[in-house]
Amino acid sequence: MRYLITGGAGFMGSNFTRYILRKYSDAVVLVYDKLTYAGRLENLHDVKDDPRFKFIKADICDEEQLVKAVKEFQPDAIINFAGETHVDRSINEPAPFLKTNVLGVFNILETARKLETPLVVHVSTDEIYGNLWGKEPADEEAPFRPSSPYSASKASGDLLCQSYWRTYRLPVIIVRPSNNYGPYQFPEKFIPKTIIRALHGKPIPIYGRGDQVRDWLYVEDFAEAMDTVINKGSKGEAYNVPGFNERRNLEVVETILKLMGKPKSLIKHVEDRPGHDRRYAMRGDKILALGWRPRTPWVEGLERTIKWYIENEWWWRPLLSDDYFQLDTPWRKG
Repeated sequence: MRYLITGGAGFMGSNFTRYILRKYSDAVVLVYDKLTYAGRLENLHDVKDDPRFKFIKADICDEEQLVKAVKEFQPDAIINFAGETHVDRSINEPAPFLKTNVLGVFNILETARKLETPLVVHVSTDEIYGNLWGKEPADEEAPFRPSSPYSASKASGDLLCQSYWRTYRLPVIIVRPSNNYGPYQFPEKFIPKTIIRALHGKPIPIYGRGDQVRDWLYVEDFAEAMDTVINKGSKGEAYNVPGFNERRNLEVVETILKLMGKPKSLIKHVEDRPGHDRRYAMRGDKILALGWRPRTPWVEGLERTIKWYIENEWWWRPLLSDDYFQLDTPWRKG
């Protein structure tokens, strides 16, 4: 099978690329990535010499480049991981999120429609359902209630995918994962930021009281879920991919510090961010019905992630800015 993976040099995309090349000897992968700050060839260093792996530096917002790549590669599936993802950045500067997560998705759908690509799988997020504090977990038919420019842009991408299925019968599947964690995640994200700051004995910021709840899923388990949806999912459907592992933010940090042998005194509570959702939660009946289950226990996944960051300083050290260890409110930087 031939996979064109947009955003394949990012955290989730690179882990999926690695998973596919490892699992299928006949797989051929073209990673199509703009290489923004979070998309790096270093994320693919261990597969770059594989003859089944190809790479193009390009932007999904560039229609001409995208059409050319799809025409030449003739993929069996376009897997869209490309997107701006960090909520704090979206609060500070929303425009790139709208461009990539809406216009970019439109370009992928239009290209696939015109060139009759057999399958498009679009990676969304649980954040489109909004704050579910005190409510039942969302199933795939729950209303969208995005709270940030990031989640609003992702919800818009989902609606475009749904419209292309209903209007054109474009073979598209939407996947909505919960929070992923694991190797190769950019240091601005919650878990790697906590690990790296703890390694240096630096303060670890917690928004508000730290009682926000997130559902955590190890990234290799998500790669397996994606593979399951590609092979067993129904076109035109959306699939939630929960981790079935809800944790308060404060609990996450305290567990990491305990595993690393670091004191809780590193925790520093800071001003909460605007529109901060207290809880995300999804039902996973549809993905479970396809035979997928998360494999990695929570503490084991954290231990593997901590070990990876300790052993791969070469990967994250160049990514640290001068103010990385400052306690800040990122949305106030603009």
